[in-house]
Amino acid sequence: MDTKTPAAKVKSSTSKDGNHGARESCTVTDNATGQSVELPLLSGTLGPKVVDIRRLYADLGHFTFDPGYTATGSCESKITYIDGDKGELFYRGYPIEELAEHSDFMEAAYLLLNGELPTAGQKKKFERDITMHTMVHEQLIAFFRGFRRDAHPMAVMCGVVGALSAFYHDSTDINDPQQRVIASHRLIAKMPTIAAMAYKYSVGQPFVYPRNDLKYAENFLHMMFAVPAEEYKINPVLARAMDLIFILHADHEQNASTSTVRLAGSSGANPFACIAAGIASLWGPSHGGANEAVLKMLMQIGDKSRVPEFVERAKDKNDNFRLMGFGHRVYKNYDPRAAVLRKSCHAVLDELGVRDEPLLDLAMELERIALHDPYFVEKKLYPNVDFYSGIILRAMGFPMSMFTVLFAIARTVGWVAQWNEMIEDPNAKIGRPRQLYTGKALRHYLPVTKRG
Repeated sequence: MDTKTPAAKVKSSTSKDGNHGARESCTVTDNATGQSVELPLLSGTLGPKVVDIRRLYADLGHFTFDPGYTATGSCESKITYIDGDKGELFYRGYPIEELAEHSDFMEAAYLLLNGELPTAGQKKKFERDITMHTMVHEQLIAFFRGFRRDAHPMAVMCGVVGALSAFYHDSTDINDPQQRVIASHRLIAKMPTIAAMAYKYSVGQPFVYPRNDLKYAENFLHMMFAVPAEEYKINPVLARAMDLIFILHADHEQNASTSTVRLAGSSGANPFACIAAGIASLWGPSHGGANEAVLKMLMQIGDKSRVPEFVERAKDKNDNFRLMGFGHRVYKNYDPRAAVLRKSCHAVLDELGVRDEPLLDLAMELERIALHDPYFVEKKLYPNVDFYSGIILRAMGFPMSMFTVLFAIARTVGWVAQWNEMIEDPNAKIGRPRQLYTGKALRHYLPVTKRG
Protein backbone atom coordinates (compact mmCIF):
# COMPACT_ATOMS: atom_id res chain seq x y z
CA MET A 1 0.00 0.00 0.00
CA ASP A 2 1.05 3.62 -0.56
CA THR A 3 2.65 4.78 2.68
CA LYS A 4 2.20 8.46 1.74
CA THR A 5 -1.59 8.23 1.85
CA PRO A 6 -3.96 6.54 4.29
CA ALA A 7 -4.17 2.79 3.77
CA ALA A 8 -7.94 2.99 3.90
CA LYS A 9 -10.67 5.60 3.82
CA VAL A 10 -13.68 5.43 6.11
CA LYS A 11 -16.91 7.21 5.21
CA SER A 12 -20.13 7.16 7.23
CA SER A 13 -23.52 7.16 5.55
CA THR A 14 -27.22 6.56 6.17
CA SER A 15 -29.37 4.59 3.76
CA LYS A 16 -33.01 3.54 3.65
CA ASP A 17 -33.96 -0.05 4.41
CA GLY A 18 -37.40 -1.11 3.25
CA ASN A 19 -38.01 -3.22 6.33
CA HIS A 20 -36.20 -1.34 9.07
CA GLY A 21 -36.16 2.32 7.99
CA ALA A 22 -32.87 4.26 8.14
CA ARG A 23 -29.78 2.07 8.33
CA GLU A 24 -26.47 3.64 9.24
CA SER A 25 -23.19 2.29 7.92
CA CYS A 26 -19.65 3.29 7.13
CA THR A 27 -17.74 2.49 3.97
CA VAL A 28 -14.11 1.37 4.18
CA THR A 29 -12.07 1.73 1.01
CA ASP A 30 -8.66 0.14 0.45
CA ASN A 31 -6.60 2.87 -1.25
CA ALA A 32 -4.25 0.33 -2.80
CA THR A 33 -6.92 -1.70 -4.62
CA GLY A 34 -9.86 0.67 -4.72
CA GLN A 35 -12.10 -2.02 -3.26
CA SER A 36 -14.73 -0.97 -0.73
CA VAL A 37 -16.90 -2.64 1.85
CA GLU A 38 -19.96 -1.23 3.59
CA LEU A 39 -19.96 -2.01 7.30
CA PRO A 40 -23.12 -1.60 9.41
CA LEU A 41 -23.15 0.76 12.39
CA LEU A 42 -24.85 -0.86 15.38
CA SER A 43 -26.47 1.06 18.23
CA GLY A 44 -26.89 -0.25 21.76
CA THR A 45 -29.26 1.00 24.45
CA LEU A 46 -26.47 3.22 25.78
CA GLY A 47 -22.93 4.05 24.70
CA PRO A 48 -21.21 4.81 21.40
CA LYS A 49 -22.14 3.25 18.07
CA VAL A 50 -20.24 0.13 17.07
CA VAL A 51 -18.84 -0.73 13.64
CA ASP A 52 -19.69 -4.30 12.67
CA ILE A 53 -16.43 -5.44 11.04
CA ARG A 54 -17.36 -9.08 10.44
CA ARG A 55 -17.37 -8.62 6.64
CA LEU A 56 -14.06 -6.75 6.57
CA TYR A 57 -11.85 -9.81 6.10
CA ALA A 58 -14.25 -11.62 3.79
CA ASP A 59 -14.65 -8.62 1.45
CA LEU A 60 -11.30 -6.82 1.71
CA GLY A 61 -8.98 -9.44 3.19
CA HIS A 62 -8.02 -7.23 6.15
CA PHE A 63 -8.13 -7.76 9.93
CA THR A 64 -8.28 -5.01 12.51
CA PHE A 65 -5.41 -4.43 14.94
CA ASP A 66 -6.41 -3.57 18.51
CA PRO A 67 -3.92 -4.64 21.23
CA GLY A 68 -5.72 -5.15 24.51
CA TYR A 69 -9.09 -4.99 22.70
CA THR A 70 -9.60 -1.46 24.05
CA ALA A 71 -11.67 -0.41 21.01
CA THR A 72 -13.28 -3.77 20.23
CA GLY A 73 -16.69 -5.02 21.30
CA SER A 74 -16.25 -8.78 21.80
CA CYS A 75 -19.89 -9.58 22.49
CA GLU A 76 -23.40 -8.25 22.90
CA SER A 77 -24.49 -8.06 26.55
CA LYS A 78 -27.43 -6.84 28.59
CA ILE A 79 -25.79 -7.16 32.01
CA THR A 80 -23.50 -4.25 32.88
CA TYR A 81 -22.92 -0.81 31.41
CA ILE A 82 -20.02 1.56 32.12
CA ASP A 83 -19.57 5.16 31.00
CA GLY A 84 -16.03 6.01 32.03
CA ASP A 85 -16.29 9.68 31.09
CA LYS A 86 -19.39 10.24 33.22
CA GLY A 87 -18.31 7.87 36.00
CA GLU A 88 -21.38 5.66 35.64
CA LEU A 89 -21.83 1.97 36.40
CA PHE A 90 -25.19 0.25 35.89
CA TYR A 91 -26.23 -3.31 36.77
CA ARG A 92 -29.06 -4.17 34.37
CA GLY A 93 -29.83 -0.44 34.16
CA TYR A 94 -29.72 0.28 37.89
CA PRO A 95 -27.04 2.77 39.05
CA ILE A 96 -24.54 1.13 41.38
CA GLU A 97 -25.06 3.92 43.92
CA GLU A 98 -28.77 3.03 44.29
CA LEU A 99 -28.07 -0.67 44.65
CA ALA A 100 -25.34 -0.01 47.22
CA GLU A 101 -27.64 2.19 49.29
CA HIS A 102 -30.85 0.19 49.14
CA SER A 103 -30.01 -3.37 48.12
CA ASP A 104 -27.91 -6.26 49.40
CA PHE A 105 -25.57 -8.69 47.67
CA MET A 106 -28.08 -11.50 47.24
CA GLU A 107 -30.56 -9.15 45.61
CA ALA A 108 -27.86 -7.72 43.34
CA ALA A 109 -26.80 -11.27 42.45
CA TYR A 110 -30.37 -12.20 41.52
CA LEU A 111 -30.58 -9.05 39.38
CA LEU A 112 -27.37 -9.82 37.50
CA LEU A 113 -28.38 -13.44 36.90
CA ASN A 114 -32.03 -12.90 35.97
CA GLY A 115 -32.29 -9.38 34.60
CA GLU A 116 -34.83 -8.02 37.10
CA LEU A 117 -34.95 -7.31 40.81
CA PRO A 118 -36.70 -10.15 42.65
CA THR A 119 -40.09 -10.05 44.32
CA ALA A 120 -40.11 -10.80 48.05
CA GLY A 121 -40.94 -14.44 47.32
CA GLN A 122 -38.30 -14.78 44.61
CA LYS A 123 -35.66 -13.26 46.85
CA LYS A 124 -36.51 -15.59 49.72
CA LYS A 125 -36.31 -18.65 47.46
CA PHE A 126 -33.04 -17.49 45.85
CA GLU A 127 -31.40 -16.88 49.23
CA ARG A 128 -32.47 -20.34 50.37
CA ASP A 129 -31.23 -21.96 47.15
CA ILE A 130 -27.82 -20.37 47.67
CA THR A 131 -27.74 -21.22 51.37
CA MET A 132 -28.51 -24.88 50.70
CA HIS A 133 -25.40 -25.12 48.49
CA THR A 134 -22.86 -23.47 50.81
CA MET A 135 -21.38 -26.73 52.12
CA VAL A 136 -18.70 -28.44 50.02
CA HIS A 137 -18.05 -32.12 49.47
CA GLU A 138 -16.29 -33.51 52.54
CA GLN A 139 -13.59 -35.10 50.39
CA LEU A 140 -12.43 -31.59 49.46
CA ILE A 141 -10.80 -31.43 52.90
CA ALA A 142 -8.32 -34.07 51.74
CA PHE A 143 -7.82 -32.07 48.55
CA PHE A 144 -6.74 -29.03 50.59
CA ARG A 145 -4.12 -31.05 52.43
CA GLY A 146 -2.30 -31.57 49.14
CA PHE A 147 -1.27 -27.90 49.11
CA ARG A 148 1.73 -26.51 50.96
CA ARG A 149 0.76 -24.60 54.06
CA ASP A 150 2.32 -21.41 52.65
CA ALA A 151 0.53 -21.66 49.29
CA HIS A 152 -1.05 -18.39 48.14
CA PRO A 153 -4.82 -18.56 48.68
CA MET A 154 -5.43 -17.66 45.02
CA ALA A 155 -3.38 -20.68 43.95
CA VAL A 156 -5.58 -22.80 46.21
CA MET A 157 -8.73 -21.19 44.78
CA CYS A 158 -7.66 -21.92 41.20
CA GLY A 159 -7.04 -25.55 42.01
CA VAL A 160 -10.08 -26.24 44.19
CA VAL A 161 -12.63 -24.44 42.02
CA GLY A 162 -11.26 -26.12 38.90
CA ALA A 163 -11.63 -29.47 40.67
CA LEU A 164 -15.31 -28.95 41.53
CA SER A 165 -16.30 -30.53 38.23
CA ALA A 166 -14.79 -33.77 39.57
CA PHE A 167 -17.18 -33.64 42.55
CA TYR A 168 -20.39 -32.37 40.92
CA HIS A 169 -20.91 -34.34 37.73
CA ASP A 170 -24.63 -33.57 37.74
CA SER A 171 -24.14 -29.91 36.80
CA THR A 172 -21.53 -29.88 34.03
CA ASP A 173 -23.78 -30.30 30.97
CA ILE A 174 -23.80 -26.76 29.58
CA ASN A 175 -26.65 -27.62 27.18
CA ASP A 176 -29.05 -28.40 30.04
CA PRO A 177 -30.63 -25.16 31.38
CA GLN A 178 -31.41 -26.73 34.76
CA GLN A 179 -27.83 -27.94 35.20
CA ARG A 180 -26.60 -24.44 34.36
CA VAL A 181 -28.81 -23.01 37.12
CA ILE A 182 -27.57 -25.57 39.64
CA ALA A 183 -23.92 -24.96 38.67
CA SER A 184 -24.46 -21.20 38.98
CA HIS A 185 -25.94 -21.52 42.45
CA ARG A 186 -23.21 -23.91 43.55
CA LEU A 187 -20.43 -21.60 42.45
CA ILE A 188 -21.92 -18.52 44.12
CA ALA A 189 -22.67 -20.46 47.30
CA LYS A 190 -19.44 -22.42 47.67
CA MET A 191 -16.97 -19.68 46.78
CA PRO A 192 -17.02 -18.08 50.28
CA THR A 193 -16.71 -21.52 51.89
CA ILE A 194 -13.71 -22.44 49.74
CA ALA A 195 -12.12 -19.02 50.33
CA ALA A 196 -12.50 -19.32 54.10
CA MET A 197 -11.08 -22.85 53.99
CA ALA A 198 -8.05 -21.57 52.07
CA TYR A 199 -7.45 -18.99 54.80
CA LYS A 200 -7.98 -21.40 57.69
CA TYR A 201 -5.61 -23.89 56.08
CA SER A 202 -2.90 -21.23 55.71
CA VAL A 203 -3.01 -20.31 59.40
CA GLY A 204 -3.41 -23.86 60.72
CA GLN A 205 -6.90 -23.43 62.15
CA PRO A 206 -9.76 -25.94 61.75
CA PHE A 207 -12.26 -25.37 58.97
CA VAL A 208 -15.50 -23.71 60.07
CA TYR A 209 -18.66 -25.03 58.45
CA PRO A 210 -21.24 -22.63 56.98
CA ARG A 211 -24.35 -21.78 58.98
CA ASN A 212 -27.78 -21.68 57.37
CA ASP A 213 -29.09 -19.03 59.79
CA LEU A 214 -26.61 -16.38 58.63
CA LYS A 215 -26.77 -14.11 55.62
CA TYR A 216 -24.19 -14.36 52.83
CA ALA A 217 -21.63 -11.80 54.09
CA GLU A 218 -22.24 -12.74 57.72
CA ASN A 219 -21.67 -16.40 56.94
CA PHE A 220 -18.39 -15.62 55.21
CA LEU A 221 -17.09 -13.56 58.14
CA HIS A 222 -18.10 -16.35 60.52
CA MET A 223 -16.26 -19.00 58.47
CA MET A 224 -13.21 -16.73 58.26
CA PHE A 225 -12.81 -15.63 61.87
CA ALA A 226 -14.72 -18.02 64.13
CA VAL A 227 -12.83 -20.65 66.15
CA PRO A 228 -14.28 -23.63 68.04
CA ALA A 229 -13.04 -22.34 71.39
CA GLU A 230 -15.40 -19.37 71.60
CA GLU A 231 -18.50 -17.80 70.09
CA TYR A 232 -18.01 -15.42 67.19
CA LYS A 233 -20.29 -12.40 67.26
CA ILE A 234 -21.19 -10.77 63.95
CA ASN A 235 -20.51 -7.04 63.90
CA PRO A 236 -23.32 -5.52 61.78
CA VAL A 237 -21.13 -2.62 60.59
CA LEU A 238 -18.45 -5.01 59.33
CA ALA A 239 -21.03 -7.35 57.81
CA ARG A 240 -22.61 -4.45 55.95
CA ALA A 241 -19.19 -3.28 54.72
CA MET A 242 -18.42 -6.81 53.51
CA ASP A 243 -21.78 -7.02 51.74
CA LEU A 244 -21.14 -3.63 50.17
CA ILE A 245 -17.73 -4.70 48.86
CA PHE A 246 -19.39 -7.76 47.32
CA ILE A 247 -22.05 -5.61 45.59
CA LEU A 248 -19.53 -3.14 44.19
CA HIS A 249 -17.27 -5.89 42.80
CA ALA A 250 -19.97 -8.22 41.45
CA ASP A 251 -19.53 -7.29 37.78
CA HIS A 252 -17.67 -4.75 35.68
CA GLU A 253 -18.43 -5.38 32.03
CA GLN A 254 -15.84 -7.13 29.78
CA ASN A 255 -12.76 -6.84 31.98
CA ALA A 256 -9.82 -9.24 31.73
CA SER A 257 -11.20 -11.98 33.98
CA THR A 258 -14.74 -11.79 32.59
CA SER A 259 -13.40 -11.95 29.05
CA THR A 260 -11.33 -14.95 30.13
CA VAL A 261 -14.43 -16.72 31.46
CA ARG A 262 -16.29 -16.03 28.22
CA LEU A 263 -13.35 -17.15 26.08
CA ALA A 264 -12.94 -20.38 28.05
CA GLY A 265 -16.68 -20.95 27.94
CA SER A 266 -16.82 -20.41 24.19
CA SER A 267 -15.00 -23.72 23.76
CA GLY A 268 -17.76 -25.56 25.62
CA ALA A 269 -15.74 -26.02 28.82
CA ASN A 270 -17.71 -26.81 31.97
CA PRO A 271 -18.65 -23.86 34.23
CA PHE A 272 -16.29 -24.80 37.06
CA ALA A 273 -13.32 -24.81 34.69
CA CYS A 274 -14.40 -21.46 33.24
CA ILE A 275 -14.65 -19.80 36.66
CA ALA A 276 -11.25 -21.26 37.63
CA ALA A 277 -9.85 -19.59 34.49
CA GLY A 278 -11.41 -16.31 35.61
CA ILE A 279 -9.78 -16.66 39.03
CA ALA A 280 -6.40 -17.17 37.39
CA SER A 281 -6.84 -14.00 35.33
CA LEU A 282 -8.07 -12.03 38.34
CA TRP A 283 -4.92 -12.95 40.25
CA GLY A 284 -2.81 -10.53 38.22
CA PRO A 285 -1.65 -7.39 40.06
CA SER A 286 -3.08 -5.15 37.32
CA HIS A 287 -6.54 -6.61 37.87
CA GLY A 288 -7.73 -8.19 41.11
CA GLY A 289 -4.41 -7.70 42.87
CA ALA A 290 -4.61 -3.92 42.74
CA ASN A 291 -5.91 -3.46 46.29
CA GLU A 292 -3.07 -5.64 47.57
CA ALA A 293 -0.68 -3.41 45.64
CA VAL A 294 -2.16 -0.38 47.43
CA LEU A 295 -1.18 -1.79 50.83
CA LYS A 296 2.31 -2.67 49.61
CA MET A 297 2.69 0.90 48.35
CA LEU A 298 1.63 2.26 51.75
CA MET A 299 4.21 0.03 53.40
CA GLN A 300 6.83 1.36 51.01
CA ILE A 301 5.99 4.95 51.98
CA GLY A 302 6.12 3.87 55.59
CA ASP A 303 5.23 7.08 57.43
CA LYS A 304 2.81 9.96 56.96
CA SER A 305 5.67 12.43 57.03
CA ARG A 306 6.99 10.92 53.78
CA VAL A 307 3.73 11.34 51.85
CA PRO A 308 4.74 14.68 50.22
CA GLU A 309 7.99 13.09 49.03
CA PHE A 310 6.19 10.21 47.30
CA VAL A 311 3.51 12.49 45.88
CA GLU A 312 6.26 14.51 44.19
CA ARG A 313 7.82 11.29 42.91
CA ALA A 314 4.47 10.29 41.43
CA LYS A 315 4.37 13.59 39.54
CA ASP A 316 7.88 13.05 38.12
CA LYS A 317 7.68 11.39 34.70
CA ASN A 318 11.25 10.17 35.05
CA ASP A 319 10.52 8.33 38.31
CA ASN A 320 9.19 4.77 38.12
CA PHE A 321 7.18 5.15 41.33
CA ARG A 322 3.41 5.14 40.86
CA LEU A 323 0.67 5.78 43.38
CA MET A 324 -1.41 2.62 43.38
CA GLY A 325 -5.16 2.93 43.90
CA PHE A 326 -5.52 6.22 42.03
CA GLY A 327 -7.16 6.66 38.64
CA HIS A 328 -8.71 3.87 36.57
CA ARG A 329 -8.30 2.33 33.12
CA VAL A 330 -11.98 2.91 32.28
CA TYR A 331 -13.13 5.75 34.51
CA LYS A 332 -11.93 9.19 33.46
CA ASN A 333 -14.01 10.61 36.26
CA TYR A 334 -14.54 9.56 39.88
CA ASP A 335 -15.03 5.79 40.13
CA PRO A 336 -18.66 5.55 41.35
CA ARG A 337 -17.78 2.48 43.43
CA ALA A 338 -15.06 4.44 45.23
CA ALA A 339 -17.52 7.18 46.13
CA VAL A 340 -19.72 4.58 47.83
CA LEU A 341 -16.85 2.74 49.51
CA ARG A 342 -15.25 5.92 50.84
CA LYS A 343 -18.20 6.44 53.18
CA SER A 344 -18.12 2.80 54.27
CA CYS A 345 -14.37 2.99 54.82
CA HIS A 346 -14.70 5.78 57.37
CA ALA A 347 -17.63 3.98 59.06
CA VAL A 348 -15.51 0.84 59.49
CA LEU A 349 -12.54 2.78 60.84
CA ASP A 350 -14.81 4.59 63.32
CA GLU A 351 -16.43 1.31 64.39
CA LEU A 352 -13.10 -0.40 64.99
CA GLY A 353 -11.39 2.64 66.45
CA VAL A 354 -8.23 2.11 64.42
CA ARG A 355 -7.60 5.65 63.22
CA ASP A 356 -4.28 5.68 65.08
CA GLU A 357 -2.99 2.74 63.06
CA PRO A 358 -0.01 4.24 61.15
CA LEU A 359 -0.72 2.61 57.77
CA LEU A 360 -4.38 3.66 57.77
CA ASP A 361 -3.46 7.14 58.98
CA LEU A 362 -1.03 7.34 56.08
CA ALA A 363 -3.74 6.24 53.65
CA MET A 364 -6.12 8.94 54.86
CA GLU A 365 -3.41 11.57 54.33
CA LEU A 366 -2.90 10.32 50.78
CA GLU A 367 -6.64 10.50 50.20
CA ARG A 368 -6.74 14.09 51.46
CA ILE A 369 -3.95 15.17 49.14
CA ALA A 370 -5.37 13.38 46.11
CA LEU A 371 -8.77 15.03 46.54
CA HIS A 372 -7.30 18.54 46.79
CA ASP A 373 -3.93 18.62 45.00
CA PRO A 374 -4.35 20.47 41.64
CA TYR A 375 -2.16 17.88 39.86
CA PHE A 376 -4.38 14.96 40.88
CA VAL A 377 -7.62 16.87 40.36
CA GLU A 378 -6.58 18.08 36.90
CA LYS A 379 -5.56 14.60 35.77
CA LYS A 380 -8.59 13.07 37.55
CA LEU A 381 -6.40 10.72 39.58
CA TYR A 382 -9.03 10.16 42.21
CA PRO A 383 -8.81 7.31 44.74
CA ASN A 384 -10.44 4.27 43.15
CA VAL A 385 -12.33 1.31 44.60
CA ASP A 386 -9.09 -0.63 45.17
CA PHE A 387 -7.71 2.12 47.39
CA TYR A 388 -10.65 2.04 49.81
CA SER A 389 -11.31 -1.71 49.72
CA GLY A 390 -7.69 -2.40 50.69
CA ILE A 391 -7.95 -0.08 53.70
CA ILE A 392 -11.27 -1.59 54.81
CA LEU A 393 -10.08 -5.17 54.49
CA ARG A 394 -6.89 -4.50 56.43
CA ALA A 395 -8.87 -2.81 59.18
CA MET A 396 -11.22 -5.81 59.35
CA GLY A 397 -8.29 -8.15 59.87
CA PHE A 398 -7.91 -9.74 56.45
CA PRO A 399 -4.33 -10.55 55.41
CA MET A 400 -3.24 -9.05 52.09
CA SER A 401 -3.05 -12.48 50.50
CA MET A 402 -6.85 -12.73 50.88
CA PHE A 403 -7.72 -9.45 49.19
CA THR A 404 -7.94 -10.86 45.67
CA VAL A 405 -9.78 -13.91 47.00
CA LEU A 406 -12.55 -11.64 48.30
CA PHE A 407 -12.69 -10.02 44.87
CA ALA A 408 -13.15 -13.48 43.36
CA ILE A 409 -16.05 -14.26 45.70
CA ALA A 410 -17.91 -11.16 44.56
CA ARG A 411 -17.00 -11.38 40.88
CA THR A 412 -18.17 -15.01 40.65
CA VAL A 413 -21.72 -13.67 40.34
CA GLY A 414 -20.76 -11.54 37.35
CA TRP A 415 -18.72 -14.34 35.78
CA VAL A 416 -21.62 -16.76 36.11
CA ALA A 417 -24.11 -14.23 34.69
CA GLN A 418 -21.82 -13.46 31.75
CA TRP A 419 -21.14 -17.16 31.14
CA ASN A 420 -24.85 -17.96 31.09
CA GLU A 421 -25.55 -15.07 28.72
CA MET A 422 -22.83 -16.32 26.36
CA ILE A 423 -24.13 -19.90 26.40
CA GLU A 424 -27.65 -18.69 25.55
CA ASP A 425 -26.47 -16.31 22.80
CA PRO A 426 -27.31 -17.86 19.37
CA ASN A 427 -24.59 -15.71 17.77
CA ALA A 428 -21.83 -16.86 20.14
CA LYS A 429 -18.85 -18.59 18.55
CA ILE A 430 -15.65 -20.05 19.88
CA GLY A 431 -13.22 -17.22 20.55
CA ARG A 432 -10.46 -17.03 17.96
CA PRO A 433 -8.61 -13.67 17.84
CA ARG A 434 -6.31 -13.04 14.89
CA GLN A 435 -2.88 -11.40 14.89
CA LEU A 436 -0.51 -9.07 13.10
CA TYR A 437 2.32 -11.44 12.19
CA THR A 438 5.79 -9.82 12.28
CA GLY A 439 7.96 -12.95 12.26
CA LYS A 440 10.09 -14.43 9.47
CA ALA A 441 8.65 -14.83 5.99
CA LEU A 442 8.76 -18.19 4.20
CA ARG A 443 12.11 -19.97 4.41
CA HIS A 444 13.22 -23.55 3.79
CA TYR A 445 14.85 -26.15 5.97
CA LEU A 446 18.60 -26.71 5.67
CA PRO A 447 20.40 -29.81 7.02
CA VAL A 448 22.57 -29.08 10.03
CA THR A 449 25.75 -29.65 7.94
CA LYS A 450 24.82 -26.74 5.65
CA ARG A 451 23.94 -24.20 8.32
CA GLY A 452 26.56 -21.49 8.80
